[in-house]
Amino acid sequence: MSAFSLLWSIDRNYVLILLMKEVYLDNAAATPVDSRVLRKMIPYMKNEYGNPSSLHFKGLEAKRAVIVAREKISKIIGGSPFEIIFTSSGTESANLAIFGVAEQYKNIGKHIIVSSIEHAAVFESVKKLQKLGFKITFLKVDAKGYVDLDELKKSLRRDTILVSIIYANNEIGTIQKISQISKIIKTYRNNNNLPILHIDACQAPCLLSMNAGSLGADLLTLNSAKVYGPKGVGLLFKNKRITISPTILGERGLRSGTENVAGIIGFTEALGISDKMRASETKRLSAIKKYAIQKIYGKYPEAIFNGDTENGLASIINVSIPSKVAERMVLDLSIKGVCISSGSACIQADSEKPSRVLSAIGLTRERALASIRISMGRETTKKDIDYLMKYL
Repeated sequence: MSAFSLLWSIDRNYVLILLMKEVYLDNAAATPVDSRVLRKMIPYMKNEYGNPSSLHFKGLEAKRAVIVAREKISKIIGGSPFEIIFTSSGTESANLAIFGVAEQYKNIGKHIIVSSIEHAAVFESVKKLQKLGFKITFLKVDAKGYVDLDELKKSLRRDTILVSIIYANNEIGTIQKISQISKIIKTYRNNNNLPILHIDACQAPCLLSMNAGSLGADLLTLNSAKVYGPKGVGLLFKNKRITISPTILGERGLRSGTENVAGIIGFTEALGISDKMRASETKRLSAIKKYAIQKIYGKYPEAIFNGDTENGLASIINVSIPSKVAERMVLDLSIKGVCISSGSACIQADSEKPSRVLSAIGLTRERALASIRISMGRETTKKDIDYLMKYL
């Protein structure tokens, strides 16, 4: 479909969409802001608007709020408050981790290891470094999306400075064996505390343990927009034993720029709520996921599920339906008020490229282009799945 046709289709059907029941099943892309989070943010958007770097009372009030936020988050993800760096997004956090390590240790080594199913924030960063002379090893994954641990062991070298692995994949929901990966890296670590382990954990907080120490992460990336917090804020956990170089320069150290105080307050509240709800939400969504898979099989016996449906994230279903076209399904369902995504995680007009992640787990081009992602959240019910199946 051309870009013009896509825009025309959206405009023509906009009124129809407003009249339909809304079923949002794209929570892996972005979650709605929790009302409790919004209430915490409002004072810092209206009254407590000071710059945290200012010395007057308004600035000090804002600074105090950011300090308290760091303390609360450190209790959830481990470490000390000063190991938390607030950023504008998960992408910025991942970029700071990748480029920060590369710049800091380039005179010691230029070898970096990543999985072949990393999010674009990591994947495109290391591709950029590759053009600058760094050597990148892309670890293969099996049919369910798991990193080959033996290949990881064989890939580690004296000049390896960084290993970056996504905790839970945003397209297929596969959860990597991070603790085992961490142990492998620690046994290989040299006197310079290298290689460093970076974990992209943006999809993890609502359903998985986030303790950086238990995971063995030196650097850990989080994104507020995935945990029912506001967009425009993320964080990078940086273990105090390692040093990285800044990528945004200004008045302060690793991350210059005025802090988004309201965003930070909202992000902190969202993480706290997610931490308390994790066990119950995992149980609830697991039941809904099982129900959805049965419904899809019932309607499409030829359907093929991608990733690890039993042990992956309880919130994500990635399925290929032969003879169907994913982008067409996404658009047609949108007209009925249902939001899902294609296997490539976003619709790109005039593009017929299959998802890099789905290709990495061995899907053919045809099967990848027939794949959709259903990502559920706190508001998802079995009735939503029934509505989806009515029009799928």
